[in-house]
Amino acid sequence: MKTLSILALTLTIFTACQSNPTTPTIVEETKATIQIPNDSSQLLFVKTDGWNTKKGILQRYEKINNKWEMFGKPIEIILGRNGLGWGKGLHTTPSDAKYIKKEGDGRAPAGLFYLGNGFGYSDLTIDFPYSTYKRTDHCVDDSNSKWYNQIVDSTKVKKDYKSFEHMKLNNHLYKYGITVNHNHEQIKNAGSCIFMHIRSGNGKGTAGCTAMNEDKIMTILKWLKRDDKPLLLQLPKEEILNINI
Repeated sequence: MKTLSILALTLTIFTACQSNPTTPTIVEETKATIQIPNDSSQLLFVKTDGWNTKKGILQRYEKINNKWEMFGKPIEIILGRNGLGWGKGLHTTPSDAKYIKKEGDGRAPAGLFYLGNGFGYSDLTIDFPYSTYKRTDHCVDDSNSKWYNQIVDSTKVKKDYKSFEHMKLNNHLYKYGITVNHNHEQIKNAGSCIFMHIRSGNGKGTAGCTAMNEDKIMTILKWLKRDDKPLLLQLPKEEILNINI
């Protein structure tokens, strides 16, 4: 079995921390390390050929005996129609970053993120938090709303937003999905409602999510474990240094 031999992925960024990840080691002013939190044991690693590429490969990893081991086969995914941009997660955006995720830019967030919960149109018994959403459940993408970047039951909140996504669509794309904890601090215009979900058949890319075939999202949902605190890492190949797989 192939092994991800280091926990630190050396990238051209400064590192910030949330939820008590291992303290990063600064290499030099323009280089630092993203540290995988010690208490996480599952990783979804998405790689693309470049910042403006909408297609990529997702590989699952599990930490066994303190080593990251490849799990399962690679999964073909499609990202934002305009590629990737640095998001808001378990990292700090480089000061010279060319591509930064913004609301409505058609880019998926690059960086390291916790996964939130699974979701779908019907109940599913898995070992990971899961929510069944209705048509009246909204993900708010209006930056001026107090509910920005949150999923709310529109029948139970004071609606102060003008823009949102239905969490139960008129198609199958959100039949099953996973929320990504991007922009947890609800920074205005930094991007919202980031999910992993079922891909469409048009191949045009998403508005900023990571999409795949239904059987693949189901495979991931059944693999995720609440206690393993799973993560999503998304990067173009040019930002990945010193990784031995």
